[in-house]
Amino acid sequence: MIPRLFPSLVLLSAGIALSFHAHADDSWPLSLSQAQTIARERNHDLKLSRFAVRGAQANVEIAGVGPNPVLTVQSASIRPGTGFGSGSLTNQAIDTTVRLDQLIERGGKRELRTSNARKLELAAQADSADVERQLDLLVAEAYADLHATQERRAAAIDSAQLFEAMLAAAQKRKEAGDIAGADVERVKVDALRAKNDIDAANGELARSRYSLALLLGENLRAGAIEAIDPWPALQAAELSDASNVEQIVAQRADVRAAMARLEAARNGRELALSLRTRDVSVGVQYEHFPQSGDSAQSSPHSVGISLQIPLFVRNYYKGEILSAEAGFDIASENLGKTREAAANEIERARGAVQSSAARVLRNRDELLVAAANSAKAAEFAYKNGAVGVMDVLDARRTLRATRIDALAALAEYSKALAQWRAATAATGVSSESTQEHPQ
Repeated sequence: MIPRLFPSLVLLSAGIALSFHAHADDSWPLSLSQAQTIARERNHDLKLSRFAVRGAQANVEIAGVGPNPVLTVQSASIRPGTGFGSGSLTNQAIDTTVRLDQLIERGGKRELRTSNARKLELAAQADSADVERQLDLLVAEAYADLHATQERRAAAIDSAQLFEAMLAAAQKRKEAGDIAGADVERVKVDALRAKNDIDAANGELARSRYSLALLLGENLRAGAIEAIDPWPALQAAELSDASNVEQIVAQRADVRAAMARLEAARNGRELALSLRTRDVSVGVQYEHFPQSGDSAQSSPHSVGISLQIPLFVRNYYKGEILSAEAGFDIASENLGKTREAAANEIERARGAVQSSAARVLRNRDELLVAAANSAKAAEFAYKNGAVGVMDVLDARRTLRATRIDALAALAEYSKALAQWRAATAATGVSSESTQEHPQ
């Protein structure tokens, strides 16, 4: 928090910070890890990605099933004009056929189809893991915004109280004839501006809470959310973990999804080529056709077999093969694009962490110290009549602006660190995405 990181401001903000962070009965204090856990359970986008995994698992079941046999029952040689005659129905001169046909797939089509579906299932699982990775990042960024907004509101309240105290003191000095009325009005203007800053901070706080609540799927409790984690410590040593960028890139969920889709496209290309291996259809039939006479040739029962082979006269599946080749090329190019984007994201995150950490150090160790010393010196000089009220107001404005800049630097560093961790995360399959493939 600000009192811990910036000891020069302890006397100015300790009381306000304590009153601001005291949990009300209706508050909902959340740590970042708690917020991310809730988001993984309730976020709508993550739920949709898990449903997509279930759909991909169903496609695996569909792909592994062979074609069903076809049963045909047919009656022919029916002459309504002559009637059916006497005797039972089985003795009527009606040609009845019962036929069973079975398509036999050749060329490994079922195996290729199943392998393709399994690769797409792996891609869906990796997609879900990548949604979870990005969700963790979005929650961390929203949490940092909320944290900074809370601190800016505390700083605004602190500044307003200081200006109110200064205004009260100036009015007493005016009554004593020590300062001019114009100086009192100048102090009053700054006091009123400080109150406006509080109102603006309240509105910003509400927006930050609802932005985080949307990610958590908890709009009903949005107004009570309170960030309670301290600002993250500077961790420059953590950047050394990315010495092997290629290995990190290969483990990322989005890259693994692209690799699985490339394998699926390769299977799809082989499946398209297998269409040129002819599938055959085998059939057996039983025929019942009563005839007159007692010879063996007049028996009403007969059986038959059939074999159907397609003739590639017009369609040799050239279009399907070209389409599968294009799909493979697209998947290959997309994998290269995803790898480059991941490596670029890692390097950008590394630079953002380094630059924001330097900014935090500069604000903490130099700017805030100088601004606080300047404000104290101006107040001391004003009490001893060495400077006018405008000098004191300028020094306090500078101090307040420096504190806001310091908060912005902390929020920027917190986001950059979250981006770095997300960029280098080797997120596995979500434990709730599928029961068959737990993490």
